[in-house]
Amino acid sequence: MGKHKYIETPEKMWELFEGYKESLKPRAIEKATPRGVITEMHTPPLTYEGFMEYGFQNGVTVDHYFRNTNDAYTAYCGVCSRIKNAIRRDQIEGGMVGQYNPSITQRLNGLTEKTDVTTNGQEIGGKIEVEIIKRGLIED
Repeated sequence: MGKHKYIETPEKMWELFEGYKESLKPRAIEKATPRGVITEMHTPPLTYEGFMEYGFQNGVTVDHYFRNTNDAYTAYCGVCSRIKNAIRRDQIEGGMVGQYNPSITQRLNGLTEKTDVTTNGQEIGGKIEVEIIKRGLIED
């Protein structure tokens, strides 16, 4: 007989995620402007780490379900994938509209652009020589 699951069904996992989203409280962020300091309210982004912490606060280790430890949580793979996609979408879209720092959301989601502007994709072969020219400050 399998071990008792703290989250009985994938639907209950989604309900837990919905509870996590509702638990996020807006934060006051002060910003300097030409007219002085203004306070803006920002809802924090969805994060996997935040969801894990929310799970801990509710007596559940969510990570086991996402890692599918010992293939004991196969029925949860679909909802876990949906949760990961919802978190990723929130971060990407929030970065695109300036709600979150775009640079950070790009890095968190592997969206950084990598461009080779020096070798056109070719390997550098042969040797590289550097000539050092010594110039004195005091002339003889």
